[in-house]
Formats: sequence, C-alpha cells, structure tokens
Amino acid sequence: GNCKMREFIYYSKSAPTSGAGVKDDLMKSGRLDIAIHTIIATFFLSHDIRRDVKLHLIFDGTPDPPKHLEFFPELEGKTGEDKIYLNKKDISKIIKKMLYKYKPNEKNQVFPGYWIEKKPLIEVIKELLKQEKTIYILDKDGEDIRDIKISENPVFLLGDHEGLPKMSKELKRYKEKITKVSIGKRTYFASQTVAIVNNELDRSLPSVARKPTAQRGASQ
Repeated sequence: GNCKMREFIYYSKSAPTSGAGVKDDLMKSGRLDIAIHTIIATFFLSHDIRRDVKLHLIFDGTPDPPKHLEFFPELEGKTGEDKIYLNKKDISKIIKKMLYKYKPNEKNQVFPGYWIEKKPLIEVIKELLKQEKTIYILDKDGEDIRDIKISENPVFLLGDHEGLPKMSKELKRYKEKITKVSIGKRTYFASQTVAIVNNELDRSLPSVARKPTAQRGASQ
C-alpha cells in the first residue's frame, strides 16, 4: 500500500473569517465557491473519497483574519458519531459550522478530522517545513511538474484568483525546501489545479491489479 501523504494549502484573501460571513450566495461570501470547489477537487474521486490527503484552507477575509481550517476527514466509524459525512452539497454548512466553533488561542477540532485555529499562511508553511515537508508553490513560471521528482510527502500551495501574499523574505532561509512548479502554460482555476496535481501524483502510484470487468454490451 502507498501510505504517503499529500497536502494542499489553499489561500484566499477574501474568504470570510466568521460564520456570519457565509451567506447563501457563496460567490458573494468572499468567493467561498472557489474554496468549496477546491475541497471537492482535493478529496472526491468518482465513487470514493481520498484517504491520503490533507487540506489546509487559509481564509484572510473579514471580520477576524486569519483563520486556518484543516481538513483530514475521518472516514471510518459511524456517521454522526465518529465522523461526519462529507458530501458536495454540505460543504458550505461544514465551513460555516467550523467558523462558528472557532475558539481563541486554541486549535479546535470541530468534527473528527476538521480543525480550526487562528494562524496566518506563513506560520502554517513554517510548521510544515519543520516537519521536513517540501513545499511546491503552483506558479506558471515554475518548473514543469513532470520534470521534477516530487518528494514523498509533498505540500502544494495555491492561491485564489488574487494570488498569494508576498512571503519571500520570511521564507528565504528555507529556499531549498521550496520549489515553484507549473502544470502548464495556461492558468487554471484553483480547483482544476488541485485535480491536475492529484492526477499527476496518482499516475506515479504503483499500479493496482485490476479485476477484469465485463465487456460493455457483452451478454452477462
């Protein structure tokens, strides 16, 4: 089994930092729609949820920035008791609940595998670097993801449509652990970028022996 962990950090300059900021119109809620598409692209496969992925959302919008929401959903056990059911239409409710359950000066686990705390992007990055992770910043001027060897427990950092804050000064001394990578000439949505990176990493997984499937149209 391949138990390597991949992580994504999605930074949003405008996403709301209190539950009251999550409105019915997600596009008007600090572009929370982008964060939700990113969550879907991070975790969902056609008929499965990925178990080897952790997602960090950094919300930097009003009224109480920054908020770090960490997703590493618990998938075993009984829904409602040991885990919550992650489905596409409930994600905004989960985010809203997490924001409402924020507690000052602590990292609060709101549901099994869902935490919230007050922490800026730079501190989240530094914490991951201390855990010996390599950070890959998605950047169209970076090295092609197909030309570099991705480390065992990679972290991919991407911003919303407004991009990432300037951090080069604070990260200077870590530069051998930070690489800019590109997924091609075009600029993609954040969620598409995550889907493409997930696919690139999936392609290098050891191949799984597949059961032969019945031919389409063949008599069963």
